[in-house]
Amino acid sequence: MHRSAPRLSRILACAAVPVMLVAVGCSSDSGSGSDAEKKAGSSSSSDSAGAEPTKPAVEPAKFTDLPDACTSIAKNTVKDLVPDAKKKGGTAGRSSDLAVRGSCSWNGLDDKGVKGSQYRWLSVAFTRFDSDQSLGSGAARATEDYTKQVAKEKASEGAQKAAAAAAPGIGDEATAITYKLNKTDEDFEYATVVARTGNVVVTLTYNGAGYAGAKTPSAADILKGAQKAAKEAVGKVDATAGAGSADASPSAGDAKKDAKKEEKKDDKNGDEKGSEKPSSEATPKS
Repeated sequence: MHRSAPRLSRILACAAVPVMLVAVGCSSDSGSGSDAEKKAGSSSSSDSAGAEPTKPAVEPAKFTDLPDACTSIAKNTVKDLVPDAKKKGGTAGRSSDLAVRGSCSWNGLDDKGVKGSQYRWLSVAFTRFDSDQSLGSGAARATEDYTKQVAKEKASEGAQKAAAAAAPGIGDEATAITYKLNKTDEDFEYATVVARTGNVVVTLTYNGAGYAGAKTPSAADILKGAQKAAKEAVGKVDATAGAGSADASPSAGDAKKDAKKEEKKDDKNGDEKGSEKPSSEATPKS
C-alpha cells in the first residue's frame, strides 16, 4: 500500500505532460495566426495609401469657337461711338488661330472745323480657353485670365484717377475700369470693360479726346459707350452656342479669309491700344 502511492503519483504526472504541451502548442498557433493577419492588414493599408485617386473629368468648354471680332459690335453702335471712322469695317488684329483669339479696332477724328475735333478709339478682343484635364475646365481658366486682365487694366501706365466697379448685366461677370490719361498733349478719357462669359474673356476699350480747343468727352459718356459695346460683343459670343443654326453669328473660322484680306489692307504701323495720334492730315490746325 505504501509503495503504490508514489507510483500512482508518477503516472499521473507523466499523463499531465502531453496536456501541457498541447496547450502550449495551441497558444503558439494562435499567436502566429494573429501576426499573419497583422501583416496582411499592413500590406493592404500600404497598397491603399500608394494608389492615386482618379481625378474627375473636367466639364466640357461651353464655347468651341469665337465670333468675328469686327462684326461683334453693331454697325450703328460703331458709327455712334466712332464718328468718321477711318475704316468702317474695323481693322482686324493678327491671330494664328481666330477660334482661340481675335480682335478688332476702330478709330476716327470727327472734324468740326473752328469748333475743334473729337477723336475716338474703340477696340474689342476675345480669348477662348479649352477644357484640359491637367489645366482645368475652360470656365475656370477663363476666370483666372479675367482676374489677371482686370488687374492689368487697373495698373495701366500713366493712368490717373483709376477706378474699378462691377458692370452688371454683361456676361457671367464683368468689371469696368475708368481713368484719365494725358498723351499727345491732350487729356484722354478711358473706359475698359473686362467680361467673362463661360470660357471666353472679352476685353473692350473705348477712349476719346478733344482736339484744337474742343472739350474732352465726359467720363460718363465714355463709360456708357464702352458698356453698350461690351454687352453687344458678349452677346455675339453667346450666339456662337447656336452656330449650327441658319441665323447664327459668323464664326471665327468663317471669317478667316476676310481677316486675311483686312490684314493686307492694314496700315504699316497698325493700331496700338489708344496710342495712335490722329494723322496730320486729319488733325485740324490751331
